[in-house]
Amino acid sequence: MRAVVQRVSSASVTVEEKVVGEIGRGYLILLGVGKGDTEVEASWLADKIVGLRIFEDDDQKMNLSLLDVKGGALVVSQFTLYGDCRKGRRPSFMNAAPPEEANRLYLRFSELLRAKGIIVENGQFQTTMEVRLCNDGPVTIILDSP
Repeated sequence: MRAVVQRVSSASVTVEEKVVGEIGRGYLILLGVGKGDTEVEASWLADKIVGLRIFEDDDQKMNLSLLDVKGGALVVSQFTLYGDCRKGRRPSFMNAAPPEEANRLYLRFSELLRAKGIIVENGQFQTTMEVRLCNDGPVTIILDSP
């Protein structure tokens, strides 16, 4: 699994002019599911993200986690994170998981975050979405499961 984690002061996702997910302070997580990914990767990534210390403490050091700041997570499925552009000019998505499996693990990942006490909002799988965010910092971290 691959995640792009952006520290935000707010984020939302809109489908057909209707807001389907919205958070204040927290993380916008763009989540890609690769071929062969399992619940093991989903669990590892959820643990890593919840414990990631990229919020500033009183000394302006990145020392606080999502739980510490009581932040939310807006999780948006994004298979294009597995786009391979090494050959030609059009990306190949051969390394992305099939839609059924990707959706199952995307939902499972969100459940795992909720089980850890995070308020989670979601985008809508396999739809055209408009994602808005106010990147705080900006701070953006890219994570790949082992």
